[in-house]
Amino acid sequence: MKFSFPFKIYLIALALRLVPVLLTMSLGIGLDDMFQYDMLARSLASGNGYRWYAREDLKLLEPYVEFDLSAVPEYDPQLGVYTSFRAPLYPAFLAAIYFLSGLDFSRFFAARMAQVILLGAPLAPLTYLVAKRFFTLSTPSQNAMALLAHPAAEQTARLSAWVVACYPILLVYPLGLGTENLFFTLLLLSFLFLLKITETPSILNFLLFGFFLALTALTRSVILPFAGVSLLHFLYLYRKKALTAAAAFLFVVSPWALRNSLLHHKLTGIETSMGYNLCLGYHPDGNGSFIFGPSLDLLTIMDDAERDAVGTQKAIEFIRAQPERFIPLAFNRLGFFFGLEKRVLIYFYSNNILGYIPLPWLLLLLVFFLSPFVLTSLFAVLGFAALRRSLQTHMLSLLFFAYILPHILILSEDRFHLALIPFAAILAAFAFTLMTERSYLQFTPLTSLVAAALLMIFLALNWGLELHRDADKIAAILRPDGHQSYFPY
Repeated sequence: MKFSFPFKIYLIALALRLVPVLLTMSLGIGLDDMFQYDMLARSLASGNGYRWYAREDLKLLEPYVEFDLSAVPEYDPQLGVYTSFRAPLYPAFLAAIYFLSGLDFSRFFAARMAQVILLGAPLAPLTYLVAKRFFTLSTPSQNAMALLAHPAAEQTARLSAWVVACYPILLVYPLGLGTENLFFTLLLLSFLFLLKITETPSILNFLLFGFFLALTALTRSVILPFAGVSLLHFLYLYRKKALTAAAAFLFVVSPWALRNSLLHHKLTGIETSMGYNLCLGYHPDGNGSFIFGPSLDLLTIMDDAERDAVGTQKAIEFIRAQPERFIPLAFNRLGFFFGLEKRVLIYFYSNNILGYIPLPWLLLLLVFFLSPFVLTSLFAVLGFAALRRSLQTHMLSLLFFAYILPHILILSEDRFHLALIPFAAILAAFAFTLMTERSYLQFTPLTSLVAAALLMIFLALNWGLELHRDADKIAAILRPDGHQSYFPY
Protein backbone atom coordinates (compact mmCIF):
# COMPACT_ATOMS: atom_id res chain seq x y z
CA MET A 1 0.00 0.00 0.00
CA LYS A 2 1.50 3.31 -1.09
CA PHE A 3 1.04 6.29 1.21
CA SER A 4 1.14 9.90 0.04
CA PHE A 5 4.00 12.14 1.12
CA PRO A 6 1.79 14.33 3.40
CA PHE A 7 0.68 11.24 5.31
CA LYS A 8 4.24 9.89 5.60
CA ILE A 9 5.66 13.21 6.81
CA TYR A 10 2.81 13.44 9.32
CA LEU A 11 3.77 10.04 10.75
CA ILE A 12 7.43 11.05 10.96
CA ALA A 13 6.58 14.37 12.64
CA LEU A 14 4.24 12.51 15.00
CA ALA A 15 6.88 9.95 16.00
CA LEU A 16 9.49 12.65 16.67
CA ARG A 17 7.09 14.67 18.83
CA LEU A 18 5.88 11.67 20.78
CA VAL A 19 9.38 11.02 22.12
CA PRO A 20 9.63 14.07 24.45
CA VAL A 21 5.99 13.67 25.51
CA LEU A 22 6.41 10.00 26.46
CA LEU A 23 9.66 10.80 28.29
CA THR A 24 7.92 13.42 30.43
CA MET A 25 4.67 11.67 31.33
CA SER A 26 4.95 12.80 34.96
CA LEU A 27 5.77 16.44 34.10
CA GLY A 28 3.47 19.10 35.53
CA ILE A 29 3.24 22.69 34.34
CA GLY A 30 5.26 25.82 35.01
CA LEU A 31 5.10 29.50 34.04
CA ASP A 32 2.15 31.75 34.80
CA ASP A 33 0.72 31.51 31.25
CA MET A 34 0.31 27.73 31.49
CA PHE A 35 -1.28 28.05 34.91
CA GLN A 36 -3.81 30.56 33.58
CA TYR A 37 -4.75 28.45 30.55
CA ASP A 38 -5.16 25.44 32.80
CA MET A 39 -7.45 27.37 35.16
CA LEU A 40 -9.63 28.56 32.30
CA ALA A 41 -9.82 25.08 30.77
CA ARG A 42 -10.75 23.47 34.08
CA SER A 43 -13.50 26.02 34.60
CA LEU A 44 -14.90 25.46 31.11
CA ALA A 45 -14.69 21.67 31.39
CA SER A 46 -16.56 21.85 34.70
CA GLY A 47 -19.35 23.92 33.17
CA ASN A 48 -18.52 27.03 35.20
CA GLY A 49 -17.86 29.38 32.30
CA TYR A 50 -14.79 31.36 31.35
CA ARG A 51 -13.45 32.02 34.86
CA TRP A 52 -10.14 31.87 36.68
CA TYR A 53 -8.49 32.40 40.06
CA ALA A 54 -10.86 30.50 42.31
CA ARG A 55 -9.75 30.44 45.96
CA GLU A 56 -7.86 27.14 45.62
CA ASP A 57 -5.87 28.54 42.70
CA LEU A 58 -5.16 31.82 44.50
CA LYS A 59 -3.62 29.92 47.40
CA LEU A 60 -0.92 28.56 45.10
CA LEU A 61 0.07 32.07 44.02
CA GLU A 62 -0.30 33.98 47.29
CA PRO A 63 3.40 33.49 48.21
CA TYR A 64 4.34 35.40 45.04
CA VAL A 65 1.49 37.83 44.30
CA GLU A 66 -0.97 39.63 46.57
CA PHE A 67 -4.20 39.84 44.60
CA ASP A 68 -6.65 42.73 45.08
CA LEU A 69 -10.21 41.41 45.14
CA SER A 70 -11.77 44.67 46.35
CA ALA A 71 -12.58 45.80 42.80
CA VAL A 72 -14.39 42.53 42.03
CA PRO A 73 -17.57 42.54 44.15
CA GLU A 74 -18.99 39.58 42.20
CA TYR A 75 -15.99 37.37 43.03
CA ASP A 76 -17.01 33.80 43.78
CA PRO A 77 -14.38 31.96 45.89
CA GLN A 78 -15.53 28.57 44.58
CA LEU A 79 -15.71 29.44 40.88
CA GLY A 80 -13.43 32.43 40.48
CA VAL A 81 -14.01 35.56 38.43
CA TYR A 82 -15.12 35.95 34.81
CA THR A 83 -12.26 37.13 32.61
CA SER A 84 -11.55 38.52 29.16
CA PHE A 85 -7.76 38.80 29.55
CA ARG A 86 -6.97 35.74 27.41
CA ALA A 87 -8.31 34.88 23.96
CA PRO A 88 -10.77 31.97 24.32
CA LEU A 89 -10.03 29.32 21.71
CA TYR A 90 -6.97 27.63 23.18
CA PRO A 91 -8.54 27.28 26.67
CA ALA A 92 -11.62 25.87 24.92
CA PHE A 93 -9.40 23.34 23.12
CA LEU A 94 -7.84 22.31 26.45
CA ALA A 95 -11.30 22.14 28.04
CA ALA A 96 -12.45 19.64 25.41
CA ILE A 97 -9.44 17.46 26.25
CA TYR A 98 -10.05 17.81 30.00
CA PHE A 99 -13.72 16.94 29.56
CA LEU A 100 -12.70 13.63 28.00
CA SER A 101 -9.67 12.86 30.16
CA GLY A 102 -10.85 14.13 33.54
CA LEU A 103 -9.36 16.84 35.75
CA ASP A 104 -6.75 14.88 37.70
CA PHE A 105 -3.00 15.19 37.09
CA SER A 106 -3.18 12.96 34.01
CA ARG A 107 -4.89 15.82 32.16
CA PHE A 108 -1.48 17.31 31.36
CA PHE A 109 -0.33 14.17 29.56
CA ALA A 110 -3.66 13.97 27.73
CA ALA A 111 -3.33 17.60 26.62
CA ARG A 112 0.21 17.02 25.37
CA MET A 113 -0.79 13.94 23.45
CA ALA A 114 -3.68 15.83 21.85
CA GLN A 115 -1.38 18.71 20.94
CA VAL A 116 1.10 16.34 19.30
CA ILE A 117 -1.53 14.42 17.32
CA LEU A 118 -3.89 17.25 16.37
CA LEU A 119 -1.67 20.34 16.27
CA GLY A 120 2.07 19.66 16.26
CA ALA A 121 2.47 16.81 13.77
CA PRO A 122 0.02 18.33 11.20
CA LEU A 123 2.34 21.34 10.81
CA ALA A 124 4.63 19.32 8.53
CA PRO A 125 2.02 18.17 5.95
CA LEU A 126 0.36 21.59 6.10
CA THR A 127 3.69 23.22 5.29
CA TYR A 128 4.03 20.85 2.34
CA LEU A 129 0.54 21.75 1.05
CA VAL A 130 1.13 25.49 1.45
CA ALA A 131 4.53 25.29 -0.28
CA LYS A 132 3.23 23.14 -3.13
CA ARG A 133 0.37 25.53 -3.81
CA PHE A 134 2.56 28.60 -3.35
CA PHE A 135 5.00 27.47 -6.03
CA THR A 136 2.53 26.05 -8.56
CA LEU A 137 -0.27 28.61 -8.60
CA SER A 138 1.28 31.24 -10.82
CA THR A 139 1.21 30.89 -14.59
CA PRO A 140 4.11 31.70 -16.91
CA SER A 141 2.24 34.76 -18.15
CA GLN A 142 2.48 36.18 -14.65
CA ASN A 143 6.25 35.68 -14.70
CA ALA A 144 6.05 34.59 -11.08
CA MET A 145 7.79 31.54 -9.63
CA ALA A 146 8.83 29.88 -12.87
CA LEU A 147 8.44 26.57 -11.06
CA LEU A 148 5.11 25.64 -12.59
CA ALA A 149 4.86 21.95 -13.46
CA HIS A 150 8.51 21.57 -12.53
CA PRO A 151 9.96 18.88 -10.24
CA ALA A 152 11.57 21.66 -8.21
CA ALA A 153 8.16 22.65 -6.85
CA GLU A 154 7.68 19.19 -5.35
CA GLN A 155 11.26 19.11 -4.08
CA THR A 156 10.86 22.50 -2.42
CA ALA A 157 7.58 21.53 -0.79
CA ARG A 158 8.98 18.27 0.57
CA LEU A 159 12.14 19.86 1.91
CA SER A 160 10.17 22.57 3.72
CA ALA A 161 7.96 19.89 5.30
CA TRP A 162 11.06 18.00 6.48
CA VAL A 163 12.42 21.18 8.08
CA VAL A 164 9.21 21.70 10.05
CA ALA A 165 8.91 18.01 10.93
CA CYS A 166 12.40 17.97 12.47
CA TYR A 167 12.67 21.55 13.80
CA PRO A 168 13.95 21.06 17.39
CA ILE A 169 11.95 23.67 19.30
CA LEU A 170 8.77 22.58 17.52
CA LEU A 171 9.41 19.00 18.67
CA VAL A 172 9.18 19.99 22.33
CA TYR A 173 6.63 22.81 22.06
CA PRO A 174 3.65 20.49 22.67
CA LEU A 175 5.05 19.95 26.19
CA GLY A 176 3.89 23.45 27.06
CA LEU A 177 0.29 24.49 27.52
CA GLY A 178 0.48 27.57 25.31
CA THR A 179 -1.63 29.20 22.64
CA GLU A 180 1.16 28.89 20.09
CA ASN A 181 0.41 25.19 19.64
CA LEU A 182 -3.01 25.98 18.20
CA PHE A 183 -2.00 29.30 16.65
CA PHE A 184 0.72 27.81 14.41
CA THR A 185 -1.70 25.31 12.87
CA LEU A 186 -4.58 27.73 12.35
CA LEU A 187 -2.31 30.34 10.78
CA LEU A 188 -1.03 27.81 8.25
CA LEU A 189 -4.59 26.67 7.48
CA SER A 190 -5.67 30.28 6.98
CA PHE A 191 -2.81 30.92 4.57
CA LEU A 192 -3.58 27.72 2.68
CA PHE A 193 -7.11 28.96 1.95
CA LEU A 194 -5.73 32.39 1.12
CA LEU A 195 -3.65 30.69 -1.58
CA LYS A 196 -6.69 28.76 -2.77
CA ILE A 197 -8.50 32.07 -3.24
CA THR A 198 -5.71 33.34 -5.51
CA GLU A 199 -6.22 30.23 -7.66
CA THR A 200 -10.00 29.87 -7.44
CA PRO A 201 -11.81 32.88 -5.91
CA SER A 202 -14.93 30.89 -5.09
CA ILE A 203 -17.44 31.69 -2.36
CA LEU A 204 -16.45 28.51 -0.48
CA ASN A 205 -12.76 29.46 -0.41
CA PHE A 206 -13.61 32.95 0.82
CA LEU A 207 -15.82 31.47 3.53
CA LEU A 208 -13.15 29.03 4.70
CA PHE A 209 -10.46 31.72 4.67
CA GLY A 210 -12.58 34.05 6.79
CA PHE A 211 -13.55 31.19 9.11
CA PHE A 212 -10.01 29.95 9.81
CA LEU A 213 -8.64 33.48 10.03
CA ALA A 214 -11.26 34.23 12.70
CA LEU A 215 -10.30 31.11 14.64
CA THR A 216 -6.66 32.22 14.43
CA ALA A 217 -7.61 35.63 15.86
CA LEU A 218 -9.60 33.96 18.66
CA THR A 219 -6.39 32.13 19.55
CA ARG A 220 -3.99 35.08 19.45
CA SER A 221 -5.39 38.48 18.54
CA VAL A 222 -1.97 39.68 17.37
CA ILE A 223 -2.98 38.36 13.93
CA LEU A 224 -5.71 41.03 13.64
CA PRO A 225 -3.52 43.49 11.67
CA PHE A 226 -2.89 40.81 9.04
CA ALA A 227 -6.58 39.90 9.07
CA GLY A 228 -7.46 43.52 8.41
CA VAL A 229 -5.01 44.14 5.57
CA SER A 230 -5.65 40.79 3.87
CA LEU A 231 -9.42 41.20 3.95
CA LEU A 232 -9.16 44.78 2.66
CA HIS A 233 -6.80 43.65 -0.09
CA PHE A 234 -9.22 40.95 -1.20
CA LEU A 235 -12.10 43.42 -1.11
CA TYR A 236 -10.11 45.63 -3.46
CA LEU A 237 -9.29 42.75 -5.82
CA TYR A 238 -12.51 40.72 -5.76
CA ARG A 239 -15.14 43.28 -4.67
CA LYS A 240 -18.44 41.78 -3.52
CA LYS A 241 -17.24 38.18 -3.51
CA ALA A 242 -14.63 39.01 -0.86
CA LEU A 243 -17.38 40.28 1.45
CA THR A 244 -18.05 36.60 2.14
CA ALA A 245 -14.67 36.28 3.88
CA ALA A 246 -15.23 39.44 5.91
CA ALA A 247 -18.74 38.28 6.89
CA ALA A 248 -17.44 34.85 7.95
CA PHE A 249 -14.69 36.49 10.01
CA LEU A 250 -17.09 38.84 11.78
CA PHE A 251 -19.66 36.08 12.30
CA VAL A 252 -17.13 33.96 14.20
CA VAL A 253 -15.39 36.74 16.15
CA SER A 254 -18.36 38.97 17.04
CA PRO A 255 -20.07 36.72 19.65
CA TRP A 256 -16.96 36.68 21.81
CA ALA A 257 -16.41 40.43 21.41
CA LEU A 258 -20.07 40.95 22.36
CA ARG A 259 -19.64 38.71 25.43
CA ASN A 260 -16.62 40.74 26.56
CA SER A 261 -18.42 44.03 25.89
CA LEU A 262 -21.37 42.93 28.04
CA LEU A 263 -18.98 41.76 30.76
CA HIS A 264 -17.23 45.13 30.99
CA HIS A 265 -20.19 47.35 29.98
CA LYS A 266 -18.18 48.94 27.19
CA LEU A 267 -16.94 48.08 23.69
CA THR A 268 -14.30 45.36 24.11
CA GLY A 269 -12.40 43.19 21.67
CA ILE A 270 -11.21 39.58 21.74
CA GLU A 271 -8.96 40.00 24.78
CA THR A 272 -7.97 42.71 27.25
CA SER A 273 -4.23 42.10 27.52
CA MET A 274 -3.08 45.06 25.41
CA GLY A 275 -2.66 47.42 28.37
CA TYR A 276 -0.67 44.85 30.33
CA ASN A 277 1.64 44.17 27.37
CA LEU A 278 2.12 47.88 26.63
CA CYS A 279 3.01 48.59 30.25
CA LEU A 280 5.54 45.76 30.26
CA GLY A 281 6.91 46.74 26.85
CA TYR A 282 7.62 50.35 27.87
CA HIS A 283 8.40 49.80 31.57
CA PRO A 284 11.40 51.92 32.65
CA ASP A 285 13.03 48.81 34.14
CA GLY A 286 12.35 46.78 31.00
CA ASN A 287 14.04 46.36 27.65
CA GLY A 288 11.04 45.77 25.37
CA SER A 289 10.78 42.07 26.15
CA PHE A 290 9.30 40.03 28.98
CA ILE A 291 10.92 40.92 32.31
CA PHE A 292 9.93 38.91 35.37
CA GLY A 293 9.84 41.67 38.02
CA PRO A 294 7.77 44.27 36.14
CA SER A 295 5.53 41.47 34.83
CA LEU A 296 4.02 41.18 38.32
CA ASP A 297 3.10 44.86 38.68
CA LEU A 298 -0.40 44.63 37.23
CA LEU A 299 -1.22 41.01 38.05
CA THR A 300 -2.65 42.01 41.41
CA ILE A 301 -5.54 43.79 39.63
CA MET A 302 -8.29 41.22 39.15
CA ASP A 303 -10.65 43.37 37.08
CA ASP A 304 -9.52 42.94 33.47
CA ALA A 305 -10.94 46.23 32.19
CA GLU A 306 -9.27 48.14 35.04
CA ARG A 307 -5.94 46.34 34.45
CA ASP A 308 -6.14 47.15 30.74
CA ALA A 309 -6.88 50.83 31.40
CA VAL A 310 -4.20 51.17 34.09
CA GLY A 311 -1.62 49.42 31.92
CA THR A 312 -2.36 51.61 28.91
CA GLN A 313 -2.18 54.77 31.02
CA LYS A 314 1.11 53.70 32.58
CA ALA A 315 2.58 52.93 29.16
CA ILE A 316 1.61 56.41 27.94
CA GLU A 317 3.22 57.92 31.04
CA PHE A 318 6.40 55.91 30.49
CA ILE A 319 6.62 57.08 26.85
CA ARG A 320 5.99 60.72 27.75
CA ALA A 321 8.55 60.62 30.56
CA GLN A 322 11.25 59.15 28.30
CA PRO A 323 10.27 59.63 24.63
CA GLU A 324 13.88 59.06 23.60
CA ARG A 325 13.46 55.36 24.50
CA PHE A 326 10.74 54.74 21.91
CA ILE A 327 13.00 54.08 18.90
CA PRO A 328 15.70 52.12 20.80
CA LEU A 329 13.00 49.93 22.35
CA ALA A 330 11.55 49.26 18.90
CA PHE A 331 14.98 48.14 17.67
CA ASN A 332 15.39 46.05 20.82
CA ARG A 333 12.10 44.29 20.14
CA LEU A 334 13.04 43.67 16.51
CA GLY A 335 16.24 42.06 17.78
CA PHE A 336 14.37 40.00 20.36
CA PHE A 337 11.88 38.84 17.73
CA PHE A 338 14.71 37.42 15.61
CA GLY A 339 16.64 36.22 18.64
CA LEU A 340 18.13 32.78 19.07
CA GLU A 341 15.78 30.14 20.44
CA LYS A 342 17.59 29.66 23.74
CA ARG A 343 15.32 31.26 26.33
CA VAL A 344 13.14 28.23 26.98
CA LEU A 345 16.12 25.87 27.05
CA ILE A 346 18.04 28.07 29.53
CA TYR A 347 14.97 28.38 31.75
CA PHE A 348 14.28 24.65 31.88
CA TYR A 349 17.91 23.63 32.34
CA SER A 350 18.81 26.32 34.90
CA ASN A 351 15.77 25.39 37.01
CA ASN A 352 16.89 21.74 37.25
CA ILE A 353 13.92 20.47 35.24
CA LEU A 354 16.21 18.54 32.89
CA GLY A 355 18.69 17.55 35.59
CA TYR A 356 22.48 17.71 35.18
CA ILE A 357 23.84 17.35 31.64
CA PRO A 358 27.62 16.86 31.12
CA LEU A 359 29.27 19.82 29.37
CA PRO A 360 29.95 18.17 25.98
CA TRP A 361 26.34 17.00 25.72
CA LEU A 362 25.05 20.37 26.91
CA LEU A 363 27.06 22.17 24.22
CA LEU A 364 25.76 19.73 21.64
CA LEU A 365 22.21 20.37 22.87
CA LEU A 366 22.70 24.14 22.52
CA VAL A 367 23.96 23.73 18.97
CA PHE A 368 21.07 21.36 18.20
CA PHE A 369 18.49 23.92 19.34
CA LEU A 370 20.14 27.12 18.08
CA SER A 371 21.54 26.24 14.66
CA PRO A 372 18.24 25.37 12.86
CA PHE A 373 16.91 28.90 13.29
CA VAL A 374 20.19 30.40 12.10
CA LEU A 375 20.29 28.24 8.96
CA THR A 376 16.56 28.53 8.23
CA SER A 377 16.61 32.32 8.62
CA LEU A 378 19.64 32.87 6.40
CA PHE A 379 18.35 30.61 3.64
CA ALA A 380 14.87 32.16 3.97
CA VAL A 381 16.33 35.60 3.29
CA LEU A 382 17.97 34.21 0.16
CA GLY A 383 14.73 32.51 -0.85
CA PHE A 384 12.71 35.68 -0.39
CA ALA A 385 15.19 37.59 -2.54
CA ALA A 386 14.69 35.09 -5.37
CA LEU A 387 10.89 35.34 -5.44
CA ARG A 388 9.24 36.99 -8.42
CA ARG A 389 6.36 39.39 -7.99
CA SER A 390 2.91 37.80 -7.75
CA LEU A 391 -0.20 38.02 -5.64
CA GLN A 392 1.04 35.10 -3.54
CA THR A 393 4.39 36.72 -2.73
CA HIS A 394 2.61 39.99 -2.02
CA MET A 395 0.33 38.31 0.52
CA LEU A 396 3.27 36.51 2.12
CA SER A 397 5.07 39.84 2.48
CA LEU A 398 1.94 41.30 4.08
CA LEU A 399 1.85 38.42 6.56
CA PHE A 400 5.46 38.96 7.63
CA PHE A 401 5.04 42.72 7.92
CA ALA A 402 1.65 42.74 9.67
CA TYR A 403 2.67 40.02 12.12
CA ILE A 404 6.08 41.46 13.04
CA LEU A 405 5.00 45.12 13.37
CA PRO A 406 2.82 44.74 16.54
CA HIS A 407 5.67 42.95 18.29
CA ILE A 408 8.05 45.79 17.42
CA LEU A 409 5.63 48.35 18.88
CA ILE A 410 4.39 46.46 21.94
CA LEU A 411 6.34 43.48 23.30
CA SER A 412 8.65 40.90 21.78
CA GLU A 413 10.31 37.57 22.54
CA ASP A 414 12.15 35.06 20.39
CA ARG A 415 9.28 32.55 20.70
CA PHE A 416 7.00 34.91 18.79
CA HIS A 417 8.87 34.24 15.53
CA LEU A 418 8.00 30.54 15.69
CA ALA A 419 4.66 31.19 13.96
CA LEU A 420 6.63 32.22 10.88
CA ILE A 421 9.00 29.23 10.88
CA PRO A 422 6.88 27.15 8.43
CA PHE A 423 6.86 30.08 6.00
CA ALA A 424 10.59 30.66 6.53
CA ALA A 425 11.15 26.94 5.90
CA ILE A 426 9.33 27.24 2.57
CA LEU A 427 11.52 30.17 1.51
CA ALA A 428 14.68 28.43 2.75
CA ALA A 429 13.79 25.27 0.85
CA PHE A 430 13.18 27.36 -2.27
CA ALA A 431 16.66 28.93 -2.03
CA PHE A 432 18.30 25.58 -1.35
CA THR A 433 16.52 23.98 -4.33
CA LEU A 434 17.64 26.75 -6.67
CA MET A 435 21.21 26.46 -5.42
CA THR A 436 21.32 22.70 -5.95
CA GLU A 437 20.13 23.30 -9.51
CA ARG A 438 22.70 26.08 -9.92
CA SER A 439 19.99 28.47 -11.01
CA TYR A 440 19.83 30.80 -7.99
CA LEU A 441 21.73 33.68 -9.58
CA GLN A 442 19.60 33.69 -12.72
CA PHE A 443 16.49 33.98 -10.54
CA THR A 444 17.78 36.76 -8.29
CA PRO A 445 18.30 40.38 -9.39
CA LEU A 446 21.45 42.11 -8.17
CA THR A 447 19.47 44.62 -6.09
CA SER A 448 17.67 41.76 -4.31
CA LEU A 449 21.01 40.06 -3.65
CA VAL A 450 22.39 43.23 -2.05
CA ALA A 451 19.27 43.61 0.11
CA ALA A 452 19.51 39.95 1.14
CA ALA A 453 23.18 40.39 2.08
CA LEU A 454 22.32 43.39 4.27
CA LEU A 455 19.53 41.45 6.01
CA MET A 456 21.83 38.51 6.65
CA ILE A 457 24.45 40.86 8.13
CA PHE A 458 21.75 42.34 10.39
CA LEU A 459 20.74 38.88 11.60
CA ALA A 460 24.34 37.82 12.25
CA LEU A 461 25.05 41.06 14.10
CA ASN A 462 21.88 40.64 16.15
CA TRP A 463 22.85 37.11 17.19
CA GLY A 464 26.39 38.19 18.04
CA LEU A 465 25.14 41.04 20.23
CA GLU A 466 22.66 38.68 21.88
CA LEU A 467 25.35 36.14 22.76
CA HIS A 468 27.54 38.95 24.13
CA ARG A 469 24.64 40.35 26.19
CA ASP A 470 23.80 36.95 27.66
CA ALA A 471 27.40 35.75 28.04
CA ASP A 472 27.19 35.68 31.85
CA LYS A 473 23.99 33.65 31.82
CA ILE A 474 25.37 31.20 29.25
CA ALA A 475 28.60 30.84 31.24
CA ALA A 476 26.55 30.16 34.37
CA ILE A 477 24.61 27.25 32.88
CA LEU A 478 27.82 25.76 31.47
CA ARG A 479 29.27 25.41 34.97
CA PRO A 480 28.98 22.05 36.78
CA ASP A 481 26.13 23.47 38.91
CA GLY A 482 24.53 25.30 35.97
CA HIS A 483 21.37 23.20 36.22
CA GLN A 484 20.78 24.91 39.58
CA SER A 485 21.28 28.51 38.45
CA TYR A 486 17.51 29.12 38.79
CA PHE A 487 17.10 31.93 36.27
CA PRO A 488 13.60 33.43 36.01
CA TYR A 489 11.88 33.16 32.67
